[in-house]
Amino acid sequence: MKVIVGLGNPGKQYENTRHNVGFEVVEELSNRLNIPLTQAKFKGQYGIGMAGGQKILLLKPLTYMNLSGESIRAVTDYYQIDLEDLLVIYDDLDLPAGKIRLRQKGSPGGHNGIKSTVAHLGTQVFNRIRIGIDRPENGMSVPDYVLGRFRPDEQSSIQEAVKKSADACEAWLDKPFLQVMNEYNQ
Repeated sequence: MKVIVGLGNPGKQYENTRHNVGFEVVEELSNRLNIPLTQAKFKGQYGIGMAGGQKILLLKPLTYMNLSGESIRAVTDYYQIDLEDLLVIYDDLDLPAGKIRLRQKGSPGGHNGIKSTVAHLGTQVFNRIRIGIDRPENGMSVPDYVLGRFRPDEQSSIQEAVKKSADACEAWLDKPFLQVMNEYNQ
């Protein structure tokens, strides 16, 4: 089984914020693959289904960003998931808004959801898709920025990044992640 996790924060007040683009990708996949996110367990909301001949688990941790690793670890332990069958999607301040970057490993780079994931998995080696949200302009704090909504001029590039990230997830169902990286990291 492959596990695709989108990081974000639960609750209406966080919908459509920069920090929740991971949730948006999982919701896009849920709609595309007809895998409803109707189950609650593992400190998250999830759904299981079939796509591309693969059993898929889509997960949105409901722990709030800083504790995302708790939910991810609970799922990987329960289903005995090999880390090469895990893909985590999250926002990245170091990429321009709307740019995506696929990686197989790396440091958290200051992202608290990834810090938690690395701490709970005990490794930095797991597949990930980073979606660029850009850096805040001078004077704005990072927490206020990531919990803020996208500007109107960013909307189309972010929606395109969400769709492209979902495309990459679907490609991963049939191809090795390294091959998907080579196709989507342009």
